[in-house]
Amino acid sequence: MKDFKRKYILPILFTIIVTAVTTFLLAGINYLTTDAIALNEETTLRSTILYVFNIDYPSGDAKKIEEIFTQHVKSKEVGDKTIYYIEDRNEISAYAFPVDGVALWGSVHAYVAISSDYNEILGIDFVSQSETPGLGGRISEAWFKEQFRGLKLGDIQDGEYIVYRPAPGGNVDGISGATLTSNAIRELLNKGIYEFISEQRGL
Repeated sequence: MKDFKRKYILPILFTIIVTAVTTFLLAGINYLTTDAIALNEETTLRSTILYVFNIDYPSGDAKKIEEIFTQHVKSKEVGDKTIYYIEDRNEISAYAFPVDGVALWGSVHAYVAISSDYNEILGIDFVSQSETPGLGGRISEAWFKEQFRGLKLGDIQDGEYIVYRPAPGGNVDGISGATLTSNAIRELLNKGIYEFISEQRGL
């Protein structure tokens, strides 16, 4: 009987106790960090919206970012999406909206800001993406994103706002060595912008 306890019962009890203690500790850590994680996510989103609107903010200062965001940005719910906007003399001057799609290695979640007359891209930023670092992952680099600032949308009706050089009418550069990712980003941005403008205009 003693051998049975030593071989089977004691190891099982030990495993149960270790599992219970570990679960308790993880639950405690999760409880203690939930607010911090939520704040970090909110700060990241606010930073993204300020960035696409081209509003300066101090990186890493959550309190200051919240202050600047609250001062300049407003939001409204449209269907299942949150649309952000800024006003000038009580009139909306720009919109920022989410754009989602799939690239080479997974989903991409981005935000695009455009002028309220729908004639100009003010900025784009990527909240999440899983493309290859050094290749498709370069969509998150400043040089790639900044080339969209001030990009004229004009009177294009078929949604081909973004065209990679050297194609005729090219207005931005793709990423060398990451053609599939570049094409996916072009398509999801063009589709997202076209759908947003169409919805706003009631088309």
